[in-house]
Amino acid sequence: MEAILADSVRNSLEQLMYRNAIFMCERLCAEFPSERNLLLLANCYLHNNQAYCAYHILKGTQMAQCRYFFALSCFQMNLLSEAEAALSPNDSSAEVPNGAAGHYLLGLVYRYTDRRQSAIYHFNQALLLDPLLWAAYEELCILGSAEEATSVFDEASVLSVQKRYVDHELASQSSQATSDDHDISSNTVICTEDFSPGKLKQIHGNNLRDVSGKYPSVTSSQSFISAPSSVPMYSTPSPVVAQAQISGVAPPPLYRNPHPNGQCNRAFGADNTPRVPNSSNQGPRRKYVDEGKLRKVSERLFSDSGQRRSIRLAGESASTNSATSLLSGNGPSSKFIGVSKFNSISSRSLTTRKGQLWTCESVEEGTHHDHMDDSRLNITASSSSPCCNIRTIELEGAARASGTSRISSSRILDGATDLLALLRLIGEGFRLSCLCRCQDALDTFAKLPHKHYNTGWVLSQVGKAFFEMVDYHEADRIFGLARIAYPYFLEGMDIYSTVLYHLKEDMKLSYLAQELVSTDRLAPQTWCAMGNCYSLQKDHESALKNFHRAVQLNSRFAYAHTLCGHEYVALEDYENGIKCYRSALRIDSRHYNAWYGLGMIYLRQEKFEFSEHHFRMAFQINSLSSVIMSYLGIALHALKRNGEALEMMDRAVLADRKNPLPLYQKANILVSMEDLDGALSVLEELKECAPCESSVYALMGSIYRRRNMFDKAMLHFGLALDLKPSAADVATIKAAIEKLHVPDEIDDDDGSIG
Repeated sequence: MEAILADSVRNSLEQLMYRNAIFMCERLCAEFPSERNLLLLANCYLHNNQAYCAYHILKGTQMAQCRYFFALSCFQMNLLSEAEAALSPNDSSAEVPNGAAGHYLLGLVYRYTDRRQSAIYHFNQALLLDPLLWAAYEELCILGSAEEATSVFDEASVLSVQKRYVDHELASQSSQATSDDHDISSNTVICTEDFSPGKLKQIHGNNLRDVSGKYPSVTSSQSFISAPSSVPMYSTPSPVVAQAQISGVAPPPLYRNPHPNGQCNRAFGADNTPRVPNSSNQGPRRKYVDEGKLRKVSERLFSDSGQRRSIRLAGESASTNSATSLLSGNGPSSKFIGVSKFNSISSRSLTTRKGQLWTCESVEEGTHHDHMDDSRLNITASSSSPCCNIRTIELEGAARASGTSRISSSRILDGATDLLALLRLIGEGFRLSCLCRCQDALDTFAKLPHKHYNTGWVLSQVGKAFFEMVDYHEADRIFGLARIAYPYFLEGMDIYSTVLYHLKEDMKLSYLAQELVSTDRLAPQTWCAMGNCYSLQKDHESALKNFHRAVQLNSRFAYAHTLCGHEYVALEDYENGIKCYRSALRIDSRHYNAWYGLGMIYLRQEKFEFSEHHFRMAFQINSLSSVIMSYLGIALHALKRNGEALEMMDRAVLADRKNPLPLYQKANILVSMEDLDGALSVLEELKECAPCESSVYALMGSIYRRRNMFDKAMLHFGLALDLKPSAADVATIKAAIEKLHVPDEIDDDDGSIG
């Protein structure tokens, strides 16, 4: 009953029928209470997004797997201290439960409790135990502490993956061989001296009844009591043997396989389940093979290649018995042992590949297949050889298993090499992207095969890289391709909505938001897009509500906190803005957008030292951002550190020549340093790349006025007004025009335009 209930629960989980799994597992725990069954029940609740149920079920359990799932429940409930206590070993010699997955979860706990070095250690441990645990490397990249992908997914990792899967296959083969040995020992013929055709006929009748009975793979031992010692040990005797003993001529073999209930008489499919041979596909009947030929092909004993063929039998009743015996045998039963789902899937895939390999081999052999079938008999052709050589059978079976292991090991090595080579490219691209080396990341992603480059995750990373490079049009194109190919893929859609916000594509942004709502209303990216849509319409209150909804859905979504801060700044609620930015930094200390937002608030509040500190923190994370450099230079200029400010502006210009902000701020700094000629030359250069920027002409008019070139000053002030500046700039420009003939000593506000 316990096995039936457990199997029903696992089947329900595989079919995503979680309510049925929970119900059946409750019956299982009520009838057979144990920690293992409680673990299965907690697993059902976790699949059903009921972490609080799993928390109460597993609290106080001691098994390693139970502790891991309890910690996972605590993590989902944001009970990080309890999760840490469950995962942390009681003493230094104990290990973290559940291996690589346990180290990864403990690393997450340390990350969100602001213990960066401990988190890095456990993420690295997870990768050492399982090089294919991509999530651990992803977290290291986010923390900015990941090693180069070439050193993480290296040859040692290839060998580790190979060893892991070869060990799984060998363990599977060993357990299968143990099961077969048990079958053979339970069906061993007990040799006696009394042997008669009548009793042999009774034996055949018992075999037929066993096939149709409850246990088709088990043969009654009582039916072999009167078998003579001259009969081969693993073959079912026949009345024709007695005739052979009288006539001296060896009869044709009665059964095609000397192990009627062992593994060798089973034809396995690709899923390692017993498969009944199709009689319509059987080869033509063959004549008796003599002893010499059998010895030549005996090296292929026990081979499982392809569907086996029947051999001509002595009589019609014997043929019926042989065909019936092929139906006997059950595949090895699997029991729940608490191992991860990933390992079980891997074992199944290896078994499938092994079966396909041997099937292909037998097809390629062609005519040799018939000899191989006969060789499985391994019985004597005359009455002078009464028994099989058991040791020869074992040695040949071991040799075949060794050959299979070598073939599988070679295939696993090739597969692991190809997979880790792919992860090296993807990992290095993601690492460079997290380090804000966006162009290098784009170059790395471009080396990926076409089929991998055009996946949703890679396209979202490419679009994000263009966004960081302030190339919004290219980012829009890439994200658009991702939406067409993968309309269900939501990762990166928060960034895409911000791209459309900067491009002022209100219709596309509104359409994107509606599409995301129809796809998944419970995704934080959906509500970030909705918030950006309202923010573009200057409805900051509604935008703030949507961003708060994103935070409620995922409190660890750092970008949602940052967007909340931006809206508070737009509403001039600087106190709440600071709180939101700090919340984002608690989640991700390398989220430079939050450092930048704090710097902007302090700059507006004229707290220039604080502003300079936060801009510099953002600059340390993203040292290639022209915008961050520009505002850091503004803060330095406000602190009267003009030399450093000019140097920072020059770096900003080199980082992005399309950005007009650093050139304009450089001209302002030169004006404050009374270098009017240098300022005019910078503004002339700026006018070429930003001809429609009214503030450029207004600043040039101010410089000409200070040089008493009133005609040129009036011309540039007029050009600035023609470009329709903001209302505040219009008032400032008109005030400057009125003061054209006022001496500089009286004009205290000179040079403040723009």
